[in-house]
Amino acid sequence: MQLYNKLSAKERAELIDQAGKQRLTLSFYQYANIENPQIFRDHLFLTWDALEVLGRIYVAHEGINGQLSLPADRFNEFKTHLDSIDFLNGIRLNIAVEQDNKSFLKLKVKVRNKIVADGLNDDTFDVTNKGVHLAADDFNKYIEDENTVLVDMRNHYESEIGHFKNAITPDVDTFRDSLDIIEADLKDHKEDKNLVMYCTGGIRCEKASAYFKHKGFKNVYQLEGGIIEYTRQVKEQNLENKFVGQNFVFDDRRAERISDDVIANCHQCGDAFDVHTNCANEACHLLFIQCPKCQEELENCCSTTCMEINKLPHEAQKELRKGQGNSNDIFKKGRANHLPYKKDLRNIFDHFQKKND
Repeated sequence: MQLYNKLSAKERAELIDQAGKQRLTLSFYQYANIENPQIFRDHLFLTWDALEVLGRIYVAHEGINGQLSLPADRFNEFKTHLDSIDFLNGIRLNIAVEQDNKSFLKLKVKVRNKIVADGLNDDTFDVTNKGVHLAADDFNKYIEDENTVLVDMRNHYESEIGHFKNAITPDVDTFRDSLDIIEADLKDHKEDKNLVMYCTGGIRCEKASAYFKHKGFKNVYQLEGGIIEYTRQVKEQNLENKFVGQNFVFDDRRAERISDDVIANCHQCGDAFDVHTNCANEACHLLFIQCPKCQEELENCCSTTCMEINKLPHEAQKELRKGQGNSNDIFKKGRANHLPYKKDLRNIFDHFQKKND
């Protein structure tokens, strides 16, 4: 019985090309009480592997968080299987704005302590007491209200390439980092302002909205289905799109273009550009923004040092990596000191505070 992926990404990519089928990329999440996550995980892997599903799925006692792709002609089989599971019956599936047959190249179903690493003790507050969900039309109205504070619940490298107009974009590396910052900077407005939040697909806001209500915020709202569902509704209902730039996604596409605006810059030369890449040096693998000109000059590397290392024979590179682990720069995601045009640090609430002085 095969319970784990056995093919390399290269082998899987070749099989996808040979199959010649269109694939759908989608995501979903659901908080639920899963008594035995390991058994549930194995059941999902066996069923979805047979359906040619690829992706990254986290299962925990608190629920499931899935980002995946599958052949378009097997979507109905996949949906039927979801509907056969009580807490997934009728669940909203966020279909990707832009499709790519190779958005995922492996099926990874992992058991985790949580489906989102939020660092919170869920026993200290009611996680089901969530904020009000806003559809795209209502969301557009709320964020134009002068009594609304709009907060991006994503990390700095996500909001750097795209965000909603006038949104506060916390300059943080993790979701957990943003929670205390937001509470502290908005502590004087827990009752007189609407706290409206958004994220990629909605899952981070589910927990954050309950947390902020627990912390005393009276008017808490969240964008239903996140940026992905917002974009679908905007197109379907011919609404005004208030999102500028690209929506960062956690698969090999790295982003979906929501508007034609380019609001970021190449971290190496400063030219307007908004596509992330990973440094080709496996010992670095830094995520950063690199334009085609710099990509050609530095051979997809973040520095001349990494470029020289990457030119070495594979075995020589392996020897250099022995006992070194990953460079700490890998966690900086575009803020490594050697990137001359990395995103500037700033007080994310400056403009809000000045407006209310």
